[in-house]
Amino acid sequence: MTDDTLDPELRISDCWFLTGPTASGKTQIGMELAKRLDAEIISLDSMAIYVGMDIGTAKPSIEQRSLIPHHLIDIVTPDQTYSVSDYVDAAQECIRDIRSRNKAVLFVGGTPLYLKSLLRGTFIGPPADEEFRQRIQDEIQRVGTEALHTRLQQVDPLSASKLHPNDVRRIIRALEVHKATGQPISHLQLQFEAARKAENCRVFVLDWPRPTLHQRINERVDEMFDLGLVREVQELEDKGNLSRTARQAVGYAEVIAHLAGKADLDFVVHRTKSRTRQFAKRQITWFRSLSECRWIARQNDQSAQEVADAIFAT
Repeated sequence: MTDDTLDPELRISDCWFLTGPTASGKTQIGMELAKRLDAEIISLDSMAIYVGMDIGTAKPSIEQRSLIPHHLIDIVTPDQTYSVSDYVDAAQECIRDIRSRNKAVLFVGGTPLYLKSLLRGTFIGPPADEEFRQRIQDEIQRVGTEALHTRLQQVDPLSASKLHPNDVRRIIRALEVHKATGQPISHLQLQFEAARKAENCRVFVLDWPRPTLHQRINERVDEMFDLGLVREVQELEDKGNLSRTARQAVGYAEVIAHLAGKADLDFVVHRTKSRTRQFAKRQITWFRSLSECRWIARQNDQSAQEVADAIFAT
């Protein structure tokens, strides 16, 4: 999906995007931008789509959603799979719907692959091969993730150079695509390199000093556990209502281990903070790879109005 192939109703270059790593303050500033733009918000968050996964995903509150219409939140149950192409298709429908009301479109969230797919198009690829994936998972148990990464280097060195050996999900997908098509996924994703200049886009990344961002992450994780993250995960587990993707989400995976008696709560909180900081680092790396992004420096004493002013002045 690119502006060259879309009808005028779907031009992505006319949409606004507010993104950034987890805990960077996107929700509050997104509300301020939406008011000024007379916009409706489309969530750019791959976990906010799931019903019942509320605390660990830091969804906008019901009150916030009542003030500004939000889309693509709570649209599937956590036992369902939801692909990038599903998201792009749904986002297209939302754009049409919002523009039919003469409203601006504002994407708010921090899922880099969703952002990149909207800006540059998406490679759908062959469907998932669950039998193949299970064989790979069994192989990992025997030989470890480094061996899996070495295997990818043999068939797709370009993808292997871009993926960390611990990024098991994407390594498996790359191997799966090669098995199904006989071609490296890196060759099939060439449309993802169709970059545009930042001045031709409205993509804004909230940028905090690293120590401050880490402090904000730690505070958010503490707040999530105080609000009842363990109870939320327990209720989802009791319903048998978590897909493999949902179970791997930051915070949820750690609490599941705690509920299974594999880790005490103090360790789980510590581990969730550490893993969230790692996740934020990967998000920032993704955003820096996108030429479309403009970076908005954040400071603790800035109000949402001041940050919005900075965005409109950029």
